[in-house]
Amino acid sequence: MITPSARITNFVANLVMLLAVVVLLGAGGYWLIHRPMFNLTRIVIEPMKGNKLEYVSPASIQQTIAGKLKGNFFTINLPESKKLFEQSPWVRHADITRVWPDGLLLKIEEQEPFAYWNERQMINTWGEVFTANQAELPEDADLPQFNGPVGSEMLIVQRYAELVRWLAPLNLGVDEITLSDRYAWRVELNDNTKLVLGRDPGADALNPHGGQGAVSFASTIERFVQAWPVLKEKVAGRQIAQVDLRYTKGFAITFEPAATTQSDSKEKK
Repeated sequence: MITPSARITNFVANLVMLLAVVVLLGAGGYWLIHRPMFNLTRIVIEPMKGNKLEYVSPASIQQTIAGKLKGNFFTINLPESKKLFEQSPWVRHADITRVWPDGLLLKIEEQEPFAYWNERQMINTWGEVFTANQAELPEDADLPQFNGPVGSEMLIVQRYAELVRWLAPLNLGVDEITLSDRYAWRVELNDNTKLVLGRDPGADALNPHGGQGAVSFASTIERFVQAWPVLKEKVAGRQIAQVDLRYTKGFAITFEPAATTQSDSKEKK
C-alpha cells in the first residue's frame, strides 16, 4: 500500500523531472535558434507592384539598416524592422517576410515623385511629402515646384490639378505654384507669365487668418482663361510679365521691360 507521503514524494520527483526536461528543451531550443546558420546574411529586394525599382538600391537599404537591424531568422521583430526599412530614402512602404534559413524578402513600394516641395523635399503622387536626394532624379525629370505652409500640400496638389485642366486649352502649363503664409496664391506658367490670384476661400479649413474677401479659385482661373486669347491678340506680341487677378471684375497686367537692342545701346553711348 502506497502511503500519502510516498505519493507526495513521487509527485515531487515527477515534477522535478518534468521541469528538468522543460529546462533542457528550452536551453536546447535557445542554443539551436542562435546557431550561426540562422544569422541574417541576405536580403532579397523586389518591387511591391512588379515594376522596376528606379531609386531604391541594395546600397541605399544597407546604409539605412547598418548597425540597426537586430535579431536572426527566428528572433527578428518584423514590425520594428519594417519601420526601419521605411526610413530609407525613396521607400514609401515595405513588406518583410522570412526566407529560410538566413534571409529576408523585402518588397518595396517606391516613392513616385510628383513635384518639388519647398526647398529640399518632394511630394509623391499620393500628395505626401518625403525627403530624398533630388540629384538622383533622371536628367529629363520635369517636376513643378510647389511652395506652401506645412500641411497645405494636399490642397496645393488639388489646385495644381485644377490649373492644369483649365490651362490645357491655352497650351499653357504650370512651372511653380505658391501658397503664402497668409494663404494667397501665386502661379508661374511655363511661358514665364506670373499669376497673382489672392486668397482662396477653399483654404479656410487650413488658413488661420480666415478667408474674408477671398474670391473663388475656380472663378478666378475661369476669368483668366476666357480673357487670355483676346488679351494676347491685343498686346501684339509684347511679353506679359504678370497678371493680377485679385480684382472681382477684371485684372491688371504688367509687361516685361522692352529689350534694348544693340544698335540702341551704341547710340546711347
